[in-house]
Amino acid sequence: MGIIKRIFNQVSKPEGLLGNMMVRGMNSGHARLSDWGLRHLPKDEPDEILEIGCGGGRNVGELLKKYPSSKVTAIDYSSVSVDKSTKYNKKAIASGRCVVKQGDVSALELPKEKYALATAFETIYFWPGLERCFAEVFRVLENDGVFLIVNESDGTDSASLKFEKIIDGMKCYTKEEIEAALRHVGFQEIVSYHHQSNPWIAVLAIKSEPKPNTMEKELIR
Repeated sequence: MGIIKRIFNQVSKPEGLLGNMMVRGMNSGHARLSDWGLRHLPKDEPDEILEIGCGGGRNVGELLKKYPSSKVTAIDYSSVSVDKSTKYNKKAIASGRCVVKQGDVSALELPKEKYALATAFETIYFWPGLERCFAEVFRVLENDGVFLIVNESDGTDSASLKFEKIIDGMKCYTKEEIEAALRHVGFQEIVSYHHQSNPWIAVLAIKSEPKPNTMEKELIR
């Protein structure tokens, strides 16, 4: 594997020296995208937040600022990212508002229906199957919980599609593909946003109880 390909492949799971270099640049490199995505979150303050794929930890810090009474659990598949995010948010961790740990989104070792908000910035490209992972997010969200996905790629831009060929296991999804996978696992209320000048997308999904059909309503009475 050439050095360029090795560097780019650190995006999915940063490891070692190259991984440290990659994570170091994530906070600044994704800042504008992340701030745009955060603007789509509701104003109501959630008690518990789950940040999936926390990378360098900046987004954890921004969530803590946006919701000053909330607690954030941050997870990442990469031990390098866990270390960087822990250092970035050491004050919040010390105060009891934040926990950072290693985890796998396809098998979250987290309580059912605990979180009011889950976020995923620039990470679902590498998840091992959207429906499998979205089902895990759905499980840990409380009823009326919100799931925010923010991607730099809308799944059609040529630059990102080139990276698919370089980075092992990377898949750039369209908002239609993301929405379909969300609905498949049970999310019913979904709103998508597309940046006016960049191929950025934000998808907001709300976990809600299924509405009973007419026959069910009669039985309830």
